[in-house]
Amino acid sequence: MTLSRRTLLTTTTAAVAAGTAAVPGAAHAAPGGGRRLRTGFERLAEDGYRVLAGQRVGVVTNPTGITRDARHVVDVMHADDRVELTAVFGPEHGFRGTAQAGGSEGRHEDPATGLPVYDTYLKSGRELADVFTASGVDTVVFDIQDVGARFYTYIWTLYDCMEAAASAGLRFVVLDRPNPLTGRAALGPVLHKEFATFVGRQPVAQAHGMTVAELALLFNGEFLTTPVPLRTVRMAGWRRSDFFDASGLPWVPPSPNMPTPETALVYAGTCLFEGTNLSEGRGTTRPFELLGAEGLDGRWAAAANTLALPGVRFREAYFSPVFSKFQGRTAGGVQLHVHDRAAFDPVRTGIGLLVTARRCWEGFAWRPDEWIDRLTGSARVRTMIDAGADTDEVVGAWQRELAAFRATRRQYLLYR
Repeated sequence: MTLSRRTLLTTTTAAVAAGTAAVPGAAHAAPGGGRRLRTGFERLAEDGYRVLAGQRVGVVTNPTGITRDARHVVDVMHADDRVELTAVFGPEHGFRGTAQAGGSEGRHEDPATGLPVYDTYLKSGRELADVFTASGVDTVVFDIQDVGARFYTYIWTLYDCMEAAASAGLRFVVLDRPNPLTGRAALGPVLHKEFATFVGRQPVAQAHGMTVAELALLFNGEFLTTPVPLRTVRMAGWRRSDFFDASGLPWVPPSPNMPTPETALVYAGTCLFEGTNLSEGRGTTRPFELLGAEGLDGRWAAAANTLALPGVRFREAYFSPVFSKFQGRTAGGVQLHVHDRAAFDPVRTGIGLLVTARRCWEGFAWRPDEWIDRLTGSARVRTMIDAGADTDEVVGAWQRELAAFRATRRQYLLYR
């Protein structure tokens, strides 16, 4: 029998998953008799780092790469003789997380470990492959907490690093962590390739409903011209219906404007306001939950509530950002209050808010660079809203491509 590329990749991953499933303690119960989630890193360490044996290892990570007791995985591995950790690779915001959006920490030596830290931000292809080669590693490990949205750049750091590792002839290992939006379903429009940027390299749904290990399998099986030698270390105790608080893990902001799991819950929809002249709440204590602009008032919240969007209500709100849009000025708008997480659809909610904002505020405008098209993956959302389409019409327009993505996605899912 001739195996297809997809079948071979899926079979290999299943074998790896079966091997790691036998790690002692896999059925360990949490206090009170509940399930205890164990991350990919926890399972890797419990297994004595066998996947990394004999390899010079570099880790792509940021402040979210922590253990249950809040130690960073780089610090843990650096102190363990069973693994030869020789380099760290920092993404957007940096390895230790000191940079704001659109920034990184550059090339430096980590003060805590003395390890060289290489900057991956905005690097891809041969340039990134050369960084890996210069570091002298044999295996690249990825361990970063994602938030479940296509335009959150860490998953494209994953993609770029996989592509570069394949080019440099290196092995690649992904340590899995939970998707805080759950993994129940993919939602929203699928990227059209002509709109590919660092906030979306490949045709993936806006809220993809996958873990980083599942995405790595999807990238390897569907999008990479040359697949990378890939190993995934699965979680134990995670179910697709789980929100982040079910994990028992500490939440570390993956970026400065992602302070809580509640932020992540709405981000896949309200980040669309980055593509408008309204504030998306940056510079407040509730980014992506507070939205507004100077001159907006309670009419927007009233209009949004008439949509009866599932699982969410809107409160008239006023705020003064300390940086970003409307810095030092009073913006009026809405605060989202999610009262039923299971029913809440962040993408539909984001579209409904765009539709009502445009109708309620005569000052509404898209960013001149049409950034909204990069975020939604095509010009369709912008042009339909400009033409007067309502929420259901906009959401209905992407259902066929979303169904196709869901069918592809299903082949790479690792958890029930």
